[in-house]
Amino acid sequence: MNPLLSIENIDKYYGTKNNITKALSHVSFVVEEGDFLGIMGASGSGKTTLLNAIATINPVSAGHIYLGDKDITDLKKDELADFRMNNLGFVFQELNLLDNFTLEENIGLALALRGVAPKEINMLVQKAAGMLGIGDLLKKFPAEVSGGQRQRCACARAIINHPKLILADEPTGALDSRSAQMLLECFTDLNQTLKATILMVTHDVFTASYCSRILFLRDGKIFNEIRKGDKTRRMFFQEILDVVTLMGGDVSNAK
Repeated sequence: MNPLLSIENIDKYYGTKNNITKALSHVSFVVEEGDFLGIMGASGSGKTTLLNAIATINPVSAGHIYLGDKDITDLKKDELADFRMNNLGFVFQELNLLDNFTLEENIGLALALRGVAPKEINMLVQKAAGMLGIGDLLKKFPAEVSGGQRQRCACARAIINHPKLILADEPTGALDSRSAQMLLECFTDLNQTLKATILMVTHDVFTASYCSRILFLRDGKIFNEIRKGDKTRRMFFQEILDVVTLMGGDVSNAK
């Protein structure tokens, strides 16, 4: 079987001819369907650049990215929006919820824009919200619920169209410890119950310990890779911490 996502020897440069910064250098790895992959690294290591490349937000300078058998680096500008809508789900630290829309309307907005029938949207919204424990909050506005509940709303929005890949960028960064743990348990449920494939960028060791596999970036290159396997989350946490320490990273933000 082909992997769900294949990253093949990608480079990313920023700047002008006389002042070039290489953000990614010959990065290659694969993500199998059902993986829960964490990407870690210090600020400036290239982790968000990598995520944005996979999200087709920022094109690579060289190399190829395949989702299934589709080379997404070959997509035309007018194809990108449809590709993201049909294949990707996004959960970012900045939730981008619309304040004047209810949670129900926020979750179903992408489907409404695609012209999906209201009855079907309602059914899908109810199902996604129920899975994430916010089914009784759908008529409320974002300002009327907690930060953790808003983040769950963002997760429901991300999974409503059953994306092939969920991309999360520091999803717990703005949450307190309890809300962060609840969100990560939701991710775990999505991964284990729905077999959702998740790629999550984080600097936080506690957050990363929920993943099944971690790639560490340093200076735009893959520094190390570890897998959880049969380890307990506590053991995996310590293993991640050891690698971060070896890299000279600041782990003071670990929850």
